[in-house]
Amino acid sequence: MLRKLNTEIKACAICSEHLDLGPKPVFTAHKKSKIVIVGQAPGLAAHKSGIPWNDKSGNNLRKWMNIDNNTFYDTKQIAIIPMGFCYPGKGKSGDLAPRKECAPKWHLALLNEMPNVQLILLIGKYAQDYYIKNNPYKNLTETVRNYQNFLPNYFVLPHPSPRNNIWQAKNEWFSKDVLPDLKYTIKNILAL
Repeated sequence: MLRKLNTEIKACAICSEHLDLGPKPVFTAHKKSKIVIVGQAPGLAAHKSGIPWNDKSGNNLRKWMNIDNNTFYDTKQIAIIPMGFCYPGKGKSGDLAPRKECAPKWHLALLNEMPNVQLILLIGKYAQDYYIKNNPYKNLTETVRNYQNFLPNYFVLPHPSPRNNIWQAKNEWFSKDVLPDLKYTIKNILAL
């Protein structure tokens, strides 16, 4: 069933009229995946290569998780299903927001085919807003500061883009408190 679903998603064109570079869904999923990474949408590098998180943001995320490329891209360990499956295009101050059609159309179907998932990383506000209904915290900073309240199902994180280095400098508690817990949690789930 997951193989059929993967084929359907790769052929998806529901928002093609809004995509300057056309549809090219970038995601990974396996029936044995233990962790799911839900980010925003593929960047231009991922669109060109077909490899998710194939950029500096991905390097930062792997560092945060304390895993190497082989582990990160081992679909039996980690699935990657972004909020928007295709590169949304360039906006005035960076990439456009992920398309809103993808998550409602595909996420639940994918998650239902991955019974071994123990943790979902919700990276950035789009993923957090979609998955955390009635979030009591007013913004991403407060949501991440209170990450423990979303465990064991979700681990909330800011986007690992180098553009967020200023945010990390202002919020030293993130690297001091949150990242060690993330690394510990990942290590236990993947039995590294």
